Amino acid sequence: MKKVLFVCTQNRLRSPTAEKIFSNYDGIKVKSAGLDPHARTHLTLEMIKWADIIFAMEKSHQEKIKKKYQKNLKGKKLICLNIPDEYDYMQTELIEVLNEKVPKHLKVNK
Repeated sequence: MKKVLFVCTQNRLRSPTAEKIFSNYDGIKVKSAGLDPHARTHLTLEMIKWADIIFAMEKSHQEKIKKKYQKNLKGKKLICLNIPDEYDYMQTELIEVLNEKVPKHLKVNK
C-alpha cells in the first residue's frame, strides 16, 4: 500500500481537498498537512517518514520540504503539482486539476 502525503500552506483548502478525493483510491493511504505554523495539521517529521510520495502544491512548498527534511527524503518521491492558492475547499476546478495531475504518479486504481 502506497502512503501519499499532500502539502500546502494552511492545510485548509488544497491539500485537504486532495486528501478527500484520493482517500477513495484502492491501494493508497492518504494524509495532508500544511507548512505554516498555524496550519490545521502541521507537517511533521513523522509524516515525512511515513509517506512514500509527497505532493507539494507549489514550488515554494517543495523547496521548504527539501530544505527542512532533506535527510529524510531518500527513496521518496517529492512532486510539485504547481497548483496556486486560488481555490476553495472541494471547488470543482480544483478537483479537476488534481484529477489531471495526481493519478499518473500513483499508478493505482480508483
